[in-house]
Amino acid sequence: MEQKELMSKTKEQSRDSVIVRTSIIGILTNVFLAAFKAVIGIVSHSIAVTLDAVNNLSDALSSIITIVGTKLAGKLPDKKHPLGYGRIEYLSAMIVAGIVLYAGITSFVESVKKIIHPEKPDYSIVSLVIIAVAVVAKILLGRFVKSQGQKVNSGSLVASGSDALFDAVLSFSVLVSAIIFKACGFSLEAWVGVVISCFIIKSGIEMMIETLNDILGKRADKDTTDEIKRILTSEPEVHGAYDLILFNYGPDKDLASVHLELPDTMSAREVDRLTRKLEKKVYKETGIVLVAVGLYSYNTGDDEASRIHLDVYNKVMAHEWAVQMHGFFVDTETKEMTFDVVMSFDVKPREALAILYQEVKEAYPDYDVQIAPDVDVSD
Repeated sequence: MEQKELMSKTKEQSRDSVIVRTSIIGILTNVFLAAFKAVIGIVSHSIAVTLDAVNNLSDALSSIITIVGTKLAGKLPDKKHPLGYGRIEYLSAMIVAGIVLYAGITSFVESVKKIIHPEKPDYSIVSLVIIAVAVVAKILLGRFVKSQGQKVNSGSLVASGSDALFDAVLSFSVLVSAIIFKACGFSLEAWVGVVISCFIIKSGIEMMIETLNDILGKRADKDTTDEIKRILTSEPEVHGAYDLILFNYGPDKDLASVHLELPDTMSAREVDRLTRKLEKKVYKETGIVLVAVGLYSYNTGDDEASRIHLDVYNKVMAHEWAVQMHGFFVDTETKEMTFDVVMSFDVKPREALAILYQEVKEAYPDYDVQIAPDVDVSD
C-alpha cells in the first residue's frame, strides 16, 4: 500500500509541475501579446485589436487561476476531506469558463457600440506585422498548451489551449479586416469584433458545460470500463464482472466498485486472496483504485439450475428495456431465486420490476423470487 501511495504521489507531483510550467508560459506569452495589441488598438483606434488585447489578458488571468486551482487541488487529504482536494480543479476550470464568457459578452457590447457609432481605424505596416506575428504565436501556444493538457489530463489546460487556437483564428480575421481597410478604405473591424465576441461566448459556454458535466458526474469511458472488466475476468474463477461504477475525485483520481460473479464453492479465504490480487492488478494497469468488491455466486454442478437460469434469462432479455441480467442464483431445494437486471433509462424501474416479477412467478410459482434493479451506469 505504501508503494502504491508513493507512485501516486510522484505521478501527481509530475503532473502538477507540467500544469504550472505550461500555465506560466501561457501567462507570459499572453501578457506580451496583450501589451502589443493594446498599444496598436489605441494608436490605430481599432476596437477589434483592442478587444483582442483584452481577450489575451483574460487568457493570462485564466492561466493564473489554473495554477492556483492546481496548487489547491494538490493539497494532501485530511480528516475533513479524506479523498483529497482534486475536484477543486473542476471549480477553477468553471471560473476560467466564466471569465471567458464575461470577456465575450463585454466584447460583444463594445463592438455593437462601435457599429452604432463608427470610428475609422488607422493601421500602419508595423501594426499589421505585429498582428501577423501574434497569430503565429497564438497557434504555437495553443497547440503546445492543448497537447500538454491532454498529456496530463488537465481540463483547464485543454480548455486554455483550445481557446488560444480560437484566438489565432479571430486574430487572423482582425488582420484580414485591417488589410481590407488599407486596400479599399472599407472598415469591417466593428463587425469582426462582433464575430470575435460570438466565438468567445460560444467557447465559454462549451467550457462551462464540459466542466459542469465533470462536476455532476458523467458516464464512464467505455474503453476504461472494458479494460477493467478484461483484467477482472482474466482470472479463471471470475465468471463475470458487473455493476462497475467509477467515482471521480479530480483528474487521474478515480475509485471504483464492482460485483464479481464467482463459483458457489469458493471459501471466504479464497475470495479474499482473489480480490486482493485483482485490486493490485487493476491499479497497476489502469491507475484506478478498486475500493469495493461485491460478490455474486453462480450455480455449479446443477443441471436443473442451469435450465432455470437459461429460461429466466430468455424471459428477461425479451424486453427491449432490459440491458443485462446477471447475479443469477437459484436454490432448487429451498426454492429461492435471486438475480439483478440492468434497466435502460427508457422505462420506470417499478413498472419493469412488476412485469418481470409477474412473468417469473407465473413460470415458477413455488419459488421465492427476488429481483434487484440496477442502473445502467457503465457499459
